[in-house]
Amino acid sequence: MLNIRTEQISVPKPLPDRDNPLIFGTIFTDHMFIMDYVSGQGWIDPRIVPYAPLSLEPSAMVFHYGQELFEGLKAYKAEDGRILLFRPECNAKRSNDTCERICIPTIPEEDYVQAIKALVGMDAAWIPDKPGTSLYIRPFIIATDPFLGVRPSATYKFMIILSPVGAYYPEGLNPVKIWIEEEYVRSVRGGLGEAKAGANYVASLKAQVKAHDEGYSQVLWLDGVERKYIEEVGAMNIFFRIRDKVVTPMLNGSILPGITRKSCIELCKLWGYEVEERRISAEELFVAAQNGDLQEVWGTGTAAVISPVGHLRKGDTVAQIADGGIGLLTQKLYDTITGIQLGRLADPAGWVTAV
Repeated sequence: MLNIRTEQISVPKPLPDRDNPLIFGTIFTDHMFIMDYVSGQGWIDPRIVPYAPLSLEPSAMVFHYGQELFEGLKAYKAEDGRILLFRPECNAKRSNDTCERICIPTIPEEDYVQAIKALVGMDAAWIPDKPGTSLYIRPFIIATDPFLGVRPSATYKFMIILSPVGAYYPEGLNPVKIWIEEEYVRSVRGGLGEAKAGANYVASLKAQVKAHDEGYSQVLWLDGVERKYIEEVGAMNIFFRIRDKVVTPMLNGSILPGITRKSCIELCKLWGYEVEERRISAEELFVAAQNGDLQEVWGTGTAAVISPVGHLRKGDTVAQIADGGIGLLTQKLYDTITGIQLGRLADPAGWVTAV
């Protein structure tokens, strides 16, 4: 167990106006968690301090070689006043999996979750309670050695910051339009695709800008070898309901193992749906859409939770999904997962953790 020291902010910031919309990732709470790693000593000095700028050497390795990772999860305020986290131990495990991949020392999962709970508890007043809102939690680790050379750092900072947020997409739960990218590649097997590393996201920006210019919300990536098989959306995993089967790309080393993805698979199986984790080509999708067999498409992720997809575009070909609205299974998954997250529905699997 961590012995976390705390330093209260002297002048708290004003809380956001409840009547104004919360723009995702733009407002940050009063405090942050920091813990340092020093080779030979391990992770030391866990502390909660006022949110403030960092002081790093210009030669800090994170700036030059990109040795860093991040995670994302949310805290929710239940109607009975409880503060709930959704499967935080899964984030801790996935963070350690990324640490292993990019040569960062791992953090005991129980310490990781303890740090999150301590910080959320201190800044609990910042958790919004309007429908569709939550407190976004961003843990991250950066390499801090002042050294120019390609090797793992000997020092790191593990930090957590908090941000009250509204819906990730301005459209809310309305169906989004997805652009299937053919020119650029996000990741390949053996690379960093299954890691929650910033390198995956900077690699996506060029295609993201192109998609936005065409009026599309997100990019759907194809595999980096054959350029024909669906992988994932920039900020989400992706699901398809085809002839009443639930199909999602299998984890192959270049796809992020999403926690909401995992939860959707478990729920669909519980409800009696046949779930296939397999390769699925863009061509198969467009044929299914043309034949009327593609019944629903949705994305899953911590930020958006469930995001229905109304249109897919590949090149000059556009497919509308069913009637372009929200599918019945998509809506059921959204209602169930958010209901569990907010404490409105029973949690028989033990997915929520109270702070």
